[in-house]
Amino acid sequence: GCVTCLDHDEHYILTFPNGYGRQVDALIALSILTVPWIELGGECSINCSKTGYNASIVFHTKPFYGGKKHRITAEIFSPNDKKPFCSIEGEWNGVMYAKYSTGENAVFIDTKKMPTIKKKVRKLEDQDDFESRCLWKDVTYNLKIRDIDAATAAKH
Repeated sequence: GCVTCLDHDEHYILTFPNGYGRQVDALIALSILTVPWIELGGECSINCSKTGYNASIVFHTKPFYGGKKHRITAEIFSPNDKKPFCSIEGEWNGVMYAKYSTGENAVFIDTKKMPTIKKKVRKLEDQDDFESRCLWKDVTYNLKIRDIDAATAAKH
């Protein structure tokens, strides 16, 4: 993906984690299903060619037995440095904590306290045929009215 910060004239290239649909827990032996959740897993990177700053991020999948969901660790590097000046750990959908090379520890971000920003999306009639919302509009509509057969047909 590409993100441009117009206020700072910075352009970032980033990779994304894998997404997994999960349902069963360690209680699988008892055939008890849990509430489904989306899990992210894998290594990602963020690089800014203008500044040279970069980050290495790991989304940790929940172990089969024990462990926590939604864990993340990351390291942020200054240009040309081999050692990170900041390490991050926590939950990608909760609180993440920063530990700086100076020894300072702080909350990096609390995603639950962040405001929700409404997406800006062009009207369907202004979208090209293969833009996501236009392409999937019939599937979305049929899912909203709970017509699974029609949604499946539209998906094909």
